[in-house]
Amino acid sequence: MKRQQKGFTLVEIAIVLVIIGLLLGGILKGQEMIVQAKIKNAITDFSGISAAYHGYADRYRAVPGDDLNAATRWAGAVAGSGNGQVQGPYNSAVPADESRKWWDHLRRSGFVAGSGDVQPFNALAGMVGVQTGDAAAAPAATLFDVATTGTGLSGLIVCTANLPDKVAIALDTQMDDGFAGKGTVRAKIQTAANPAIGVALIADATYAETGTNIYTVCRTM
Repeated sequence: MKRQQKGFTLVEIAIVLVIIGLLLGGILKGQEMIVQAKIKNAITDFSGISAAYHGYADRYRAVPGDDLNAATRWAGAVAGSGNGQVQGPYNSAVPADESRKWWDHLRRSGFVAGSGDVQPFNALAGMVGVQTGDAAAAPAATLFDVATTGTGLSGLIVCTANLPDKVAIALDTQMDDGFAGKGTVRAKIQTAANPAIGVALIADATYAETGTNIYTVCRTM
């Protein structure tokens, strides 16, 4: 006698497809929630550093890192030059740079948690730091000088590195104008992790969302 093989019914197949759809929807929604959390964390970094700076300046009438009286205020602290600039790049590896003293002064004053002068990292393992727009190396120049606008970022700026294109675009859109080369938030595509930011680095005119591009984003304080 021949055996008759039974297949799945249309109802069973429909149920399986619905379950698969729900699983895929949940995964995609979870990924989107992760991205949104990273965007919020990046915005919080900018806001928190700006608030800490203004609080320090209001209390001590000085720029953290550049504070001329830091050594007399706290035992073990190293004073800055007091010239109103933060010398050194945001990603400095030199403890003597004011961009490193910035963090030590803020932590000693209680405006930033922790201790020491090492820069913190963002939620994407990118370095977060502060510098004067031209890194105090060429006062006549400005950071991110874009030919189409003829303007650049000067004064104190906060930079955060290693941001995926989707995060960088959303960050700029929510905090500024969404253009990499305009406004108070500007960005440059990275070719290495935590890249140096200087007068030779020209901001990209627009963002390119490829899913693989990584950006360093800087904002005026």
